[in-house]
Amino acid sequence: MNSRLGAKSTADDVLSGVRLGGRRFLVTGAASGIGRETARALASHGASVVGTVRDLAKAATATAEVRHAASQAGGSLELLEMDLASLQSVRAGADKLIADGRRFDAIIANAGVMATPAGKTVDGFETQFGTNHLGHFALVTRIEPLLVDGGRLVVLSSQAHRVADVDLEDLNFERQNYEPFLAYGRSKTANALFALEFDRRHRERGIRAASVMPGNSRTNLPRHFSEQELQGLFQTVGRARAEAGLPPGELKAVSQAAATSVWAAVVAGPDEIGGKYLEDVAVAPVNDAPNPFADGVRLYALDADKARRLWAKSEELVGAVLSPAGNGRLGDPINR
Repeated sequence: MNSRLGAKSTADDVLSGVRLGGRRFLVTGAASGIGRETARALASHGASVVGTVRDLAKAATATAEVRHAASQAGGSLELLEMDLASLQSVRAGADKLIADGRRFDAIIANAGVMATPAGKTVDGFETQFGTNHLGHFALVTRIEPLLVDGGRLVVLSSQAHRVADVDLEDLNFERQNYEPFLAYGRSKTANALFALEFDRRHRERGIRAASVMPGNSRTNLPRHFSEQELQGLFQTVGRARAEAGLPPGELKAVSQAAATSVWAAVVAGPDEIGGKYLEDVAVAPVNDAPNPFADGVRLYALDADKARRLWAKSEELVGAVLSPAGNGRLGDPINR
């Protein structure tokens, strides 16, 4: 890693001197927060960006700054309607990309929900697991042939993965009481495991995948927290870190929170980040301490066997919705 980059670096710092003309990227959740900043940074360096959004009309207004930045640098932004909480919506969007046929240099699986009330997606999955993991799993596995050889997959995980490992026997909280932040932590561990197994399956094409802890920042992601609850969470984090002898956690600007995603997608060496969990524009150290608010990655998020089993379970669940009369597998939509 370039020593000039670190926790306070912005996405533009990461891309300093980099021209992305002729390169194409898919960013999910491009209408707000880290996803919008990721799209802006890429487009402002000449890239063509496709951003998935839930509401095209609202997103057109919300991404005006991205389009302006793109126009100044020869880049572009194209919006694609997609609701990750609906596998039919995911498939429809994926099929549009497949019909278009243009390839991507990287996919950045950025979109997500956090600590939602108990609920289910339209397909009957626990909201956070269904949206954060299964929606991205269905999208990425379907359009994987659109990734160029040597391309990248970047999946946004979170420090919250430290809260809980995935429970493959109860992915939808059918056997235990639902807890919003516990469910969020499990979905973020699933994101890390998905990247790990995707990297194993596709590295023979030179494609590498990594998961990313972007850093805590003030976006609309914690919209299900009241301001009082959010301040209480910050205080809990502060106490937990102090008790472990760690420095206080710092909120990042959104421009800083997008830096690690952009680094992994564009700048970092493939062997440096392939199959790894990243934070602060670097490969994160393994830290298996039970403290949920420590830095680093817990070992269960790098468990290759569990990653394989989660993949198989995800294929089963997604296939059951999208191909109920078939064998439960998504298949390969493109003849290579």
